[in-house]
Formats: sequence, C-alpha cells, structure tokens
Amino acid sequence: MVDATEHELVPEHSIVDEDKLERVLDEYNIDRTDLPKIKRKDPALAALDVESGNVVRIERDSRTTDTAVVYRLVIE
Repeated sequence: MVDATEHELVPEHSIVDEDKLERVLDEYNIDRTDLPKIKRKDPALAALDVESGNVVRIERDSRTTDTAVVYRLVIE
C-alpha cells in the first residue's frame, strides 16, 4: 500500500496547538467552525494523531507567495 503522506505532491500537515489557533482565529475574526473542513480519515492525515475538532495547518507551495498556509477543521 502507498503511504500518501510521503508523496511529493502532498503538502506538509501539522496539528495547530490551542494558543496558536486562538491567534489565527482572532487575526481572521472567525470561529473554529468557520474554517474549511477535512475528514479525519483523509490519507494526508494518516501520519498525524488527529481527532475531530482539531485544526490542521497545511503549508503548500505557491507560485505567487512561495508558500501558502491554510487551516482546516478536522471532522468525523
């Protein structure tokens, strides 16, 4: 079986700690539930010990800004 987390096209995923999350939510003036969603069983999250309600930081390559950071709320 192929490990999707090791593929070169899968961006870096990491769990956001609560302190950092509060700063991000304040910066964008949003609630946790306003974030786009990602399913807990998504293959890109296989290497992380995520639970529903966690927020994941995804760092992608970008042609315009070099690196783009997005956040996703983990759902069941």
